[in-house]
Amino acid sequence: MPWIHYHVGNAGRVKACCVANIPYGDCNTQSFAEIWNGDAINELRAKFAKGEKDSRCAVCSRLEEAGGKSIRQETHEKFGAIFQEQETNLPFTFDIRFSNACNFACRTCWHGASSGWFPEAKLMKRNLGEKALLQNIQDFDAFIEETGEALLQAKEIYFAGGEPLVTKEHYLLLDWLVKNKATQIDLRYNTNFSLLQMGEYNVLNYWKLFSKVEILSSIDAHGKLGEYIRKGFDWEQYKQNRELIRKHKHIKFLIAPTISVFSIFNLPALYQICLLEQIIEADGLYINMLDRPLHYNTKALPEDYKQKVVTEYKAFYDWANKKQIPKSVISQFKECERYMLSDDLSKQWKNFQKETALLDEMRGENVGAVLKF
Repeated sequence: MPWIHYHVGNAGRVKACCVANIPYGDCNTQSFAEIWNGDAINELRAKFAKGEKDSRCAVCSRLEEAGGKSIRQETHEKFGAIFQEQETNLPFTFDIRFSNACNFACRTCWHGASSGWFPEAKLMKRNLGEKALLQNIQDFDAFIEETGEALLQAKEIYFAGGEPLVTKEHYLLLDWLVKNKATQIDLRYNTNFSLLQMGEYNVLNYWKLFSKVEILSSIDAHGKLGEYIRKGFDWEQYKQNRELIRKHKHIKFLIAPTISVFSIFNLPALYQICLLEQIIEADGLYINMLDRPLHYNTKALPEDYKQKVVTEYKAFYDWANKKQIPKSVISQFKECERYMLSDDLSKQWKNFQKETALLDEMRGENVGAVLKF
């Protein structure tokens, strides 16, 4: 990834990826060339070229050790062959987070990734700054001037949260790509998929111009449980939006649940209902394994609840085999199960209960009404 990937996150910091805290520089104060050819990134390249690991890559290491698939492995599978053949010293995959603009306040998120979290974060003294909206890239035009050459030869641009579909700069970038005839670039999204129209911008008018669009819709459960986990989520609206893109055959649509203590038991039901209602094709699942905070990590579940998950998944495997569900989907369920069972973090359960009770009181909600632990 240090040779092919460019990630811009909080406060404009350019890092190795969206998971590891390995900073290369600041796109607001440094040029693209300074960052891409700088000491920090070259030190990491040298380390990786020698086959050495970096302790800051612990999230991927833990996931791999537990039998899961990490971003590291996924990137190798997807771009390994292109990397071997690349002729340019420029990144060809981008992950750009312009700001924390978001219309949701999901249970497993925080203010740094969602402006919607600001009121509650401030009450809890967990706010990151004194404004709801945190701008990562301060000057869009300056960013394009510095990064434009690399962007135009990119293979893929990935947009994530905040929420890209309510972020103005996301649409400005799509405008710029269209004007520069760069619509061969694959667009990939992690989006709550709640709004397809933002003011004058209708995202479908852009997506139809690009050759390939992949939507990883961040839904953790259907119905009331989904609405509880992701504050702002509306199950009926979600289904309506799915219908609006159905005629666009070049748009691949998947569900991308974050696997946490809230969602792991319900995952079979989520997959089955989405398949039944033709929200996804049979292979339309992409899991995101939550690592932190630890009290939301599935390893923190009490042993008796873990065994309930195991029983639920066994029933799902029996159903999946009868229905000839793709092996790629079944392997993701097994990954969730293995990861949950790989360690005992149940000492974190009290923190989960405390945090959940606090948010329930603030939001006038009750976890017991939607989920039985």
